[in-house]
Amino acid sequence: MKTEDFKYDLPRKFIAQSPAEPRDLAKLLVLKRDTGQIEHTRFYKIGDYLKTGDLLVLNETRVISGRLFGKKAQTGGKVEILLLKKIESNRWECLVGGKGLNPGMIIEINSGPTAEITKAGSGSLREIQFEKPIDSLLDRIGSVPLPPYIKKTISDPERYQTVYAKDTGSSAAPTAGLHFTTELLESMSIMGIKTTFLTLHIGLDTFAPVVVDDPRNHQIHSEFCSISEETAELVNQTRMEGGRIIAVGTTSVRALESAAGKKPKVGYAVSAYEGMTDLYILPGYDFRIVDIMITNFHLPGSTLIMLVSAFAGREKILDAYEIAKEWNYRFYSFGDAMLIL
Repeated sequence: MKTEDFKYDLPRKFIAQSPAEPRDLAKLLVLKRDTGQIEHTRFYKIGDYLKTGDLLVLNETRVISGRLFGKKAQTGGKVEILLLKKIESNRWECLVGGKGLNPGMIIEINSGPTAEITKAGSGSLREIQFEKPIDSLLDRIGSVPLPPYIKKTISDPERYQTVYAKDTGSSAAPTAGLHFTTELLESMSIMGIKTTFLTLHIGLDTFAPVVVDDPRNHQIHSEFCSISEETAELVNQTRMEGGRIIAVGTTSVRALESAAGKKPKVGYAVSAYEGMTDLYILPGYDFRIVDIMITNFHLPGSTLIMLVSAFAGREKILDAYEIAKEWNYRFYSFGDAMLIL
């Protein structure tokens, strides 16, 4: 297995710069794993491929307003901070932009508290100690960070949140869920398709490029996930009744499969779980829970394209991506979607 095996050419014109309006008008490529057959439709018609008794599992994480701007207290030089993970009440792991940002540097946050760089990591990674907890201030002093390949700004930050986002803690959105509208979820409920939620807080390390030749040597970082007793019960009940488990996004896949690996109760497929996961899914992985996946189109050579390749087969995925380009699908976070059956 080589990292090169999961790369493909993607001209910039295919990278979506803004979301579909309305959300569920995005294109939907349907891939049938058993035959490799592909169909083209729109996301609002996704119910045509689901049935009564199926269970949608959605990640209700919410993206933090973790992009902060400030200046060096001594020189006034500009500083940009991207919050990644809270370590303690007022200490965060961050990415920083600016020159000479070394331990001991004091930063004055625009409209917010001062902060001190306490530890330097690799590249632009830093630990920062704020003079007071900033969680309650972020909606006022921060902004939602968009991926670097999105060059346009969006007028409504909620377009980079799912309509069901609830549990704040992610550095990036679970983008497969961006296509759902409240009305679409209601219509699926009327069809007898059940819905449940879990949480996996997405760190930017999820999108870190795989730079080693053999992807099995790549270090994937851990992320917090939580599956409630109610969600575990619905998953188990659905499987026992012959329904299918539909994971909305790769984050839901990783959370469900992580919980399945934590020695569920006897006779159960999955039990409630709360903790960290560093589950790394590569081709050859034996999926225990997920029957169907809803996902977007992922970056070449990323751990995410490796995950969907594990689910559907590398050749089928790469063929589908080439067909998607021929049909002018839009790629990445604000792009179109795939339904993998």
